[in-house]
Amino acid sequence: MSSLRRWSSASFRRRSERLFAYVLLSAFAFVVAFPILWMVSSAFKSPEQQYQWPPQLIPWPLYPQNFTKLLDVMPIGTYLFNSTLVAVASVIGMCFSCSLAAYAIARMEFRGREVLFGVLLATLMIPYAITLIPTFFIMTQIKLIDTLWPLILPYWFGSAFMIFLLRQAYRGIPQEMVDAAKTDGASHFQVFSRIFIPLSMATMVTVALLTFLWSWNDLLGPLVYINNPALFTVQRGLAMLTGRSGTGVDRRGIIMAGSLLGMLPILIIYLFGQRYFIQGLTRSGIKG
Repeated sequence: MSSLRRWSSASFRRRSERLFAYVLLSAFAFVVAFPILWMVSSAFKSPEQQYQWPPQLIPWPLYPQNFTKLLDVMPIGTYLFNSTLVAVASVIGMCFSCSLAAYAIARMEFRGREVLFGVLLATLMIPYAITLIPTFFIMTQIKLIDTLWPLILPYWFGSAFMIFLLRQAYRGIPQEMVDAAKTDGASHFQVFSRIFIPLSMATMVTVALLTFLWSWNDLLGPLVYINNPALFTVQRGLAMLTGRSGTGVDRRGIIMAGSLLGMLPILIIYLFGQRYFIQGLTRSGIKG
């Protein structure tokens, strides 16, 4: 009887702890998601509803005119196209350059490999602001200012963090598979393309998702390199819209509508790629 009572008490304690954890996590999730929910709500509110008290999280009636007014205020379609072009080109460049560098560091034997990898990791400590001015001078000398190239080219020269992720994933691939391929006469490129790329696809998708996120959300780059409104990205256009429109009641819905359109591509891509994203981060930590 006493053992049954102890078992019931332990079961009740476990359920209570699990319920408390669920409630606590749900509360934190709501706090994190509330700004996004409020943005979506404000995008469908009329100017009169923006400062209505008590505030409505679910506005009624809906006011989709904010999106049509957004088209009148700024060419959001052009900005979305520019951001997509920059993000896709950046993803291609990052995956190409980082995968080759990671394979060389992880699997190719050459003098100074570990020293080179250490120097590469040390660059993670350098803030982006320090390299901004030298990069600007380089782009000025090769006459790429006021084009989209300064937003794309840096990604084609790799990233220390992405190389580290791919290097960790490559080191987790069994050496026996590489030896078997080399015994059959495979070259380094054949081993890389037929073994390492397919087996590390989850990590490659992670690199692509992070690169797309960085490129899409970049505001400092377009502010520094682009002056032509026809080449503005979404973030540059939204910054201009906010600065020009202020935070008046009649403009808040338009600003929120533009922010919602700028956020949708990232949410859609993450929803489809989150499984590979989690797998990639997990597999990258298998071996040091």
